[in-house]
Order: sequence, then structure tokens, then C-alpha cells
Amino acid sequence: MDCASLDSARRIATAVRDAGGRALVVGGWVRDRLLGREAKDLDIEVFGLPADRLVTLLASVGRVETVGESFQVFKLDDIDVSLPRRESKSGRGHRGFVVTGDPTMTVEEAARRRDFTVNAISWDPLSEGNGYVDPFGGRSDLERRVLRMVDPSTFGDDSLRVLRGIQFAARFDLTMDEATRARCRSLSLDDLAPERVWGEIEKLLGAPKPSIGFALALDLSVVSHLFPELHALVGCIQEPEWHPEGDVWVHTLQVIDQARVRVDDLVRPMRLAVLLGAVCHDFGKPATTAYLDGRIRSIDHEEQGVAPATTFLDRLRVHSLDGYDVRAQVLGLVAHHLKPGMWFKVRDEVRDGAFRRLAQKVDLELLARLAKADCLGREPGRFDCSAMDWFLERARSLGVEHRPPPPLLLGRHVLALGISPGPHVGAVLRAVYDLQLEGKVRTVDEGIAAATGLITDEMRGTP
Repeated sequence: MDCASLDSARRIATAVRDAGGRALVVGGWVRDRLLGREAKDLDIEVFGLPADRLVTLLASVGRVETVGESFQVFKLDDIDVSLPRRESKSGRGHRGFVVTGDPTMTVEEAARRRDFTVNAISWDPLSEGNGYVDPFGGRSDLERRVLRMVDPSTFGDDSLRVLRGIQFAARFDLTMDEATRARCRSLSLDDLAPERVWGEIEKLLGAPKPSIGFALALDLSVVSHLFPELHALVGCIQEPEWHPEGDVWVHTLQVIDQARVRVDDLVRPMRLAVLLGAVCHDFGKPATTAYLDGRIRSIDHEEQGVAPATTFLDRLRVHSLDGYDVRAQVLGLVAHHLKPGMWFKVRDEVRDGAFRRLAQKVDLELLARLAKADCLGREPGRFDCSAMDWFLERARSLGVEHRPPPPLLLGRHVLALGISPGPHVGAVLRAVYDLQLEGKVRTVDEGIAAATGLITDEMRGTP
């Protein structure tokens, strides 16, 4: 956290103390600070002051914005300030709670409602010593790299905690203890909204090694309950010569990890497209894997993977993110992830037009990154993965690494040739663009000449 935020936290804590209350920093900021990570999203819990007095006090420190009156949450600059909350289950799902602020709660009572012990540690910004308040042993669990639920009797009130545990394990390299695992397995996950599931999956994909979370998800039966397309990969055999690492599930987890280290320089939607492509890339193998001529083969698994990948994305309701069509890119990656390697084998025969056409279907740089992760997601050092570097260099040399070339010939050019507006104009434009992709039309003038020839041939009845 920056110094300005820390100073604001101390000003708030001082004002609260002077009014007879106590302010503690709580939640993920404290956990991240103990782990030596950059701490963000500072939250303060105020004990001993009712909501009306707290609002008046905060207003004396700065501009106050009410975030949720029923929760008694107030935002001051970039800090969320709240009363400790009592929760009672009133229905299914993460929204099925009655929540009320209660300033009379003790610090231990307030911490007990949290999911995991590592998130139940608080810190006093006015303390002169270490200032940590840790009623459930979260600091010890962090040191031991253990993820443990706070209260077994209330943990299951929100089934989303199962997914939170999965992404926490991967993000912070924690091992979930057996009691928490058993509790997670006992929970039904059918009350989770797709948007909430996706929110946790996105965090999991951002972990340094997402495979930790996916492996835990399999152990907790989350994969079988929520993601049947992924579960179908478990036990799906592969040809040992090409996949000595094991079945498709094992390979997919290795590919996800390989993809993760190759996307940090990308903007969020492109980064997620590659990572989701890694998750989905072999969804077609269970339906296509067979013994042929004494070998294990999965013929046409790329194209056959598009349908289950679509179902998977539907379940998560992933479409466009930040204006970028993530879904289209993921499906393009699934359908074409073998092309960089295949084309490299016949690289002297692959024409520039093939690259230009493929760029209409998928971002070629993202495809090269996924294909590289797919190649490396096997036994380290055993396979030559230089094909993907060749593929990307070739795409860049043609200027089509992110999109196909824009059409040179436009509708106005065709209309200027005396053609009446209508479907015929589009047909001419498509035909000329096809010639452009093949490299036979390189300028507007050449496009006009090609269009003129097409129109003349048609008038003469030339096929």
C-alpha cells in the first residue's frame, strides 16, 4: 500500500480511537503484507462506534461515500471502512444472507465470520509493536503454507468459498488441510451464479501456477460438478511418444502453466483468451481418441473441440471482455492450435495467403503463444518448439499477427465502375479481397482492375 493510504488509515484509526472506538485493518491487505506481497484494497473495521457517529467522524477526515447502507460500508478515498457484520443465512447462494452492522461485536466474533484463517488476521495501524490480532492462528497457517477454514459450522453458508479456496491455494501456494477439504467436498455448488464462478476462475488463471488450483479443484470434485468438459480429460490416454507426461488432464495443466508465463505483457482480454485457450485446447480429444495402426491418435480433435469449448464458455458466460471478443479468439485457438507446428513441417509450401486467411479466424500471435505452451507442456527439453517462433515471425513479416489485411477495394470503388447498389457489389468485393489475400492484388488500382475484369467476364458470360 502506498504511504498516502497508510497515512489515511492512521488518521482514521486515530479519530476512531479519540472517539472511544478501535479501528483495525482487516482481510486480504493484512495477509498480503505478511506474505511480503504488494498489498492492495485496504479495508478497515471499526469497533465500538455506531454507524451515525462513524459517518460524522469520517466526514471530519475526508469525503465519505456510502457503498452499502445495509452493510454499513463507507469509502474514504481508496479505503473501505465498515462496522463488524453479523450474518444470518436466509436463502441459497452468496446473496442469501441477512447482514447487519454491529459495533458491539468483539474482534474475535467479527473474525469468525471470515472464510479462511489467513483472511481472519487484523492489524492495528496505531500499534508500536507488530500490532497483529490473530484469534484463529492465521499467521501460523501462513508460515506453514496451510489453508484452513475458520469455522466449520458456518463455512458452508457460502459455497463460493470452495472456489475461493481453490484460487487462494494457487495464488499463494497454500495446501488445504484435510478437514477443510472434507467440508468443501460436502457442499453443493449448484447455487453458484455463473458470474461468481467466472470471477474466481479468472483469479485462478492469474495465479503464478494455476495448475495447483486446478488439481485441488479435481480433488474437491469441483471439476466433475461444474466443468464436465474438463473432467472428461481425466484418464484420456495419449500416445506416449508424443505425450510422456501422461493423460490429457495432466498435459492440460502443464499447458496452462506454460501459457501463464507467456501472457504477462498482454492486456487483460488477450491474456485471458490465451489462458482459456490453454484450458480448452484439447476438449476434442475424449471424443476422438482411438487406437489406429497400433498408435493412440486423436484425429480432428481441434475442430471437434470447438463444441465443448463453446459449452464451457457458455457455462461461464464468457463473451466479450473490455470490448474484445474473447469467446471468438478462444474458439479460434481451439480449432487451429496445431497449425503452427503442422505448417512448419511444410514451411516451404505454405503460401502467404494461408497466413492472411488464418488471420481472419484467430489472432496469430495469440495462436503462436498457445501453440508454444502446448508444445512445452510435455516432458521438459524433449521436444523442439521452434516451429512457433517461425510461425510468429512469418505472421509479423506479413503484418497479420493480430488481424488480416484491410480490404484495398471498397464499395465506392465498385460503384464508380457503374454497378448498381445491391448484393452484386458485395460479391465483387469478396472476390477481389480473396485475390488480395492471395497476393494477386496489392494496390487499389490493381483491385479496380480486378473488379473491372470480373464484371466484364460476367457480362460476357465467362465462367
